[in-house]
This record gives sequence, structure tokens and C-alpha cells, in this order.
Amino acid sequence: MTTTAPVADSRALGLAHYAARGVLDRVLARHGSTFPQQVALRAAVTADAPQTPDDLVSQVQGSLKADPADIRVTLDELLAGQLLVADGAHLRPTDAGRELLAAIGAETAPISARIWGGIPAGDLAAAGRVLALVAERANAELAALTA
Repeated sequence: MTTTAPVADSRALGLAHYAARGVLDRVLARHGSTFPQQVALRAAVTADAPQTPDDLVSQVQGSLKADPADIRVTLDELLAGQLLVADGAHLRPTDAGRELLAAIGAETAPISARIWGGIPAGDLAAAGRVLALVAERANAELAALTA
């Protein structure tokens, strides 16, 4: 019996994305957080320098392709939850914000290991190259559609 490997296409990418996102969303919900909040908080925590709200909106928009107004609402939620704090013109992550990301990371690490574990390095490298190319092309198409 021969089995044919599935072809990578938009549907396969979407199914993989939503399966993984479903796992993450459930972990985030247990911590009272949302995916956009986690992306914005991670951008603030991992930044090399303090970020202005506009800096964070730009970074999150680049990742999520979300409406800037919605991202600003997310930043307001993080400020209200004391996960970010205003420091002059900048937003800085609080200790609570850093602790939340660490807790989420600790909870998702073993799940990620089970999901990604055992996949040959060559397959991961090939998938990485293909996904980077798909993202590049999709970003170019999105830019053309919004120009």
C-alpha cells in the first residue's frame, strides 16, 4: 500500500495554524490572556529598547495584520491589567507582564515539544524555507491590495 504525502497548500497551512493556535488560545485563556495581548506583550518584553505605543502597534500589525485601532485597544488592556506601564512616551513591561509570559512559556513548552518532537531536522528546515517564502509572497500581495 502506497501513501502519498500531503501537498503543502493554503488549506494545509491553515489547518496546522488553527490547530496550533487552538492549543495556545486554551493556555492563554487559563491565564486570562488573549493571543493579541500575548503578541503585544512579547513585542514589549523582547524589544532591545523601550517602545512607544506607535512602535508596538507597528510591530504587532506586522505580525497579526490587525487593524491599528484594535491593537491600541489591546495595549490599553495590557495597561489596565498592569502588564505594561507607561513610562513617559514609552510602554514598558511590568514584572507581572514578564511573569505572565514566563508562565505561558513554561506551560506551552512541553506541548510544543510533543507537537514538534521527532520531526527530522531536514524536514523542519525545508518547511521553514517554504513558510518564509509563503509569508514573503503573502506580505507582498497584502501590500499590493492595501496600496
